[in-house]
Amino acid sequence: MAEVIIISQTEEGTRLLRWFLRRFPSMPQREFYKLCRGGQIRCNSSRVRGQEILRAGDAIRVPPTLSEYTKPFRKKTETGEKFSLSDLENLRKCIVHNDNDIVVFNKPAGLAVQGGTGIAKSIDKMAAALFPYDKISLVHRIDRETSGLLVVAKNQRAAQILSNAFQNKTAHKQYLALLNGAVKPVRGVIDNYMIKGQVFDTDTRINDGTGQRPQRAITEYQVLSSAGDLSWVLFSPRTGRTHQLRIHSALSLHAPIVGDDIYGRNKKMNDTIQSVLATNNLFLFAYKITFQHPSSGKIITITAQIPDFMKPVVKFFEFKLP
Repeated sequence: MAEVIIISQTEEGTRLLRWFLRRFPSMPQREFYKLCRGGQIRCNSSRVRGQEILRAGDAIRVPPTLSEYTKPFRKKTETGEKFSLSDLENLRKCIVHNDNDIVVFNKPAGLAVQGGTGIAKSIDKMAAALFPYDKISLVHRIDRETSGLLVVAKNQRAAQILSNAFQNKTAHKQYLALLNGAVKPVRGVIDNYMIKGQVFDTDTRINDGTGQRPQRAITEYQVLSSAGDLSWVLFSPRTGRTHQLRIHSALSLHAPIVGDDIYGRNKKMNDTIQSVLATNNLFLFAYKITFQHPSSGKIITITAQIPDFMKPVVKFFEFKLP
């Protein structure tokens, strides 16, 4: 007996052929077109040719003869790892802005931005599955452990414009962070050089056999609120070095970001405060982003709601939001 499957919102925009090949990856395309010509495959009870664009709510008739090709829906990365349709639905819920050129996600902590060896789920691969007819490109990155706003381009022109904007720092980002330490002064600019998790006051070659030069790293900061040895800080980085905010917090402000198991592992926290936090997540959140839209040219600013794991802490300590 034929099965009728209703198209979900995540699958909207997919061509009928591609939809079938995802669900029945071992099915030859000639078999698919044969079934279309014979009226065995239908959409909303109507005959199809195979190139129709699906919409959420469409009813697809799947003939029983395809059972031999049945496999669970999955998306494989180069390393053979996979993510599910449920994962894509969850990522879709993280979209805070979407148009023909860009999509902006409020990325959850723990989700990698870029795929690679040992990474089962990543924004770049999953976004490509959400928008199969766009050319998805990363234009900037945030750490896997960091939550918050991430802009992704949906075509080559937008990717080039936005990549230049983030590289040239005409696009601006602001972060909220909870630091384990009393930060003094409460406002300032950190301007030094960093390389390999170290900071230097001057531009000098490091003596490690390579003679590499550290890169200049500049971060503007402001303490918004404090509670004992905790500081609720707004960061505005002017450069974009790897782990810049985490390193500047731990080594320049001597107050590592709460949950930082790399740069803050040697600084213990009060047991009472630790119990309030009730999570091991990194308390670093990409809160606001401002950039010029690649098509309209208008300056747009996007802000995101703080992640769920931060909300109880902000409420308990009565921290202010910008």
